[in-house]
Amino acid sequence: MKVACSNCNLRELCMPVGLSPHELARIDEVVAVRRKVKRGTTLFRNGEVFQSLFAIRTGFFKTCVTAEDGRDQVTGFQMAGEIIGLDGIVNDHHTCDAVALEDAEVCVMPFDRIGELSREVNALQHHVHRIMSREIVREHGVMLLLGSMRAEERLAAFLLNLVQRLHARGFSRSELVLRMTREEIGSYLGLKLETVSRTFSKFAEDNIVEVRQRHVRILDTAALRRIVNQQPAA
Repeated sequence: MKVACSNCNLRELCMPVGLSPHELARIDEVVAVRRKVKRGTTLFRNGEVFQSLFAIRTGFFKTCVTAEDGRDQVTGFQMAGEIIGLDGIVNDHHTCDAVALEDAEVCVMPFDRIGELSREVNALQHHVHRIMSREIVREHGVMLLLGSMRAEERLAAFLLNLVQRLHARGFSRSELVLRMTREEIGSYLGLKLETVSRTFSKFAEDNIVEVRQRHVRILDTAALRRIVNQQPAA
């Protein structure tokens, strides 16, 4: 399926801003193919040869690695307007699985072509560097989350981050549908399923959120922020 970045409403999220019509046309030549990915299937697998980055056009993904005991460890959740596949750059092979959490569509961006074009379009090279830097910052944030936060802080930070990213895509500031299971959230946050469920229940009892299965409405954003930013007792 052919695709054109120049008329995509997610362009500002996954492409550099301020490109000239000629530069956009050159990028359109590179990002020429869309791929549909059915819910529950993989876009790429750990160990596969790295060839392309993927801009998510619609849908939601999780990235995960298989631990030594055979369990899946969720390493991230990605949504429309975000780029996945960066893990493959370092040694030309993917180091995780990317699984669609719902029917999705991605734009295929062959990395060798992006490299060639980046030498002509400086803004594209800078943008790729920004995306890679954002991933590093995100990973540092996850390390902090897992290393020093209690369960309530972890889940509050997760919800705030998720709703902020969705709002940047035109969705509500306070309502969201969780595309991932409680178990997947627990895997990502380093929490047991029971702990995730119990923490959601506590937030609901405290009138911070309203939860109906996968529908979550944030009633008190300030309270979530206070949970994340609270100072440890002296």
